[in-house]
Amino acid sequence: MAVPAAASVRDPNRYPPPAVTGLVDLLDRHVRERPRARALVVNGDRGELSYGALAALADDVAGRLGGTGLRRGDAVALVCANTAEFVVALLGGVRAGLVIAPMDPALPASQMSARLEALGARAVLLGPPAAGAAPIAQVPVPTWTLRVDVPRGGSPVAVLDTGALTAAPHVGGATRELAVDDALVLFTAGTTDLAKMVPLTQANVAASVQGICACYELGPDDATVAVMPFFHGHGLFAALLATLASGGCVLLPAGGRFSAHTFWDDMRAADATWFTAVPTVHEILLERSAIEHPGPLVPALKFARSCSAPLNTATQRALERTLGAPLLSAYGMTESAHQATSEPLPHQGLLKHGSVGRPTGVDVRVLDQNGHMCPVGTEGEIWVQGPTVARGYLADPAETARSFVDGWFRTGDLGSLDKDGDLFLTGRIKNLINRGGEKISPEHVEDILAGCPGVAEAAVFAVPDATYGQRVGAAVVVREGWTTGSEEILRYCRSRLAPFEVPDRLEVVAALPHTAKGGLDRSAVEARFAR
Repeated sequence: MAVPAAASVRDPNRYPPPAVTGLVDLLDRHVRERPRARALVVNGDRGELSYGALAALADDVAGRLGGTGLRRGDAVALVCANTAEFVVALLGGVRAGLVIAPMDPALPASQMSARLEALGARAVLLGPPAAGAAPIAQVPVPTWTLRVDVPRGGSPVAVLDTGALTAAPHVGGATRELAVDDALVLFTAGTTDLAKMVPLTQANVAASVQGICACYELGPDDATVAVMPFFHGHGLFAALLATLASGGCVLLPAGGRFSAHTFWDDMRAADATWFTAVPTVHEILLERSAIEHPGPLVPALKFARSCSAPLNTATQRALERTLGAPLLSAYGMTESAHQATSEPLPHQGLLKHGSVGRPTGVDVRVLDQNGHMCPVGTEGEIWVQGPTVARGYLADPAETARSFVDGWFRTGDLGSLDKDGDLFLTGRIKNLINRGGEKISPEHVEDILAGCPGVAEAAVFAVPDATYGQRVGAAVVVREGWTTGSEEILRYCRSRLAPFEVPDRLEVVAALPHTAKGGLDRSAVEARFAR
């Protein structure tokens, strides 16, 4: 008899998770017990902020915000690169009882304004943009600039410039739907028309960081380098909040964003024990490892982590050899406050390359089109339920009703569970290519293409066709120094894919477009190549 596919991991005895209730008390234990321990390493000169100093700065900002006319539960946007200002503004805003909505500083003015209006934000907390980035767009609500100075040998200072302005009056938007326990509003990836607003409560935040800390056994002796931007869940929950909750240290790279050129120096400066990134960054680090990876000069890593996009197995194995540490694949989404599953640390269980591991504090099911549980090993839609899962979307009741069912979130991702409860992703429902009735996963074809010698990255997309409805198109980036051509790549595919999966059209290109998180921008790929 077929065994239905469901998985759950809840083992409180494995690791004592941080005793936090959300963002509001994230630092409290460490301020009491180890106030001089370093929390952040910041700026080009790598000044340090202790837990005591970070909490004091956050309290200063909370006090200033209390005199601006803002009320508890008001939504305030946070627009800032990965700098000390982001961390202080986030913690200070939450301590003032506000709901913080981090936003991408690189958004064009029209998109930034549209998101602020949809949210009903009463103000913007503005920190420095990333080095080399364009100035942050002008927006139609009060903008208050925050500056944090961390002098060597002196006391850190936070300066919040609110000018003579008070917060904008309530003008509607989604703020009327916020709940008393809400801490954050995150925007899902996508354009202004596609991005959805996800409210996350203090309890969602606490469950998320506890699950991440427990999964990787993070503690005060751990440190990391912030690679991913904090305005998305990957960088915010996995790198920043989980580390602070566990009492560890986060190094914020100079310029407020990841730099492959300085990455290994940053890892040494932080005495980093782990880091997390998207596959694109892992590919960059692997590509440059021959000339930049300092080998034994880097502190020994417990693990590295990959999330937010499928990781090619060949890249995973090659980077593990370079790092001398396991590279663990994880799976998450904004609606589940980031992480839902992850491969375990080696001593916790068997690593299965190609898997994204087991649930971390949530329940996972794989269901067919009729809502029935799929047998083990059978592909279906992934559903997630647990304390990290949001209640729905703001200002979008139709999409909330479709995606959130009886406490379960329908991810729209395809995958299967094996007999041990490990999850294997196979693609996104909306990305499937229908070639004459044959359903093709572009992610599967991309994985095969990425395994071809000389191929650095691949994108697969549907090409309209009068006969079949859709055909398979592909755009491929070849590694520097390689001369791999399209015919050679197609020969490689024909021996590893079903005939209907082999790209009907393949183009070698210089680069592929990516989202702000570093994942493949499929909308831009289709617009550029699916002609």
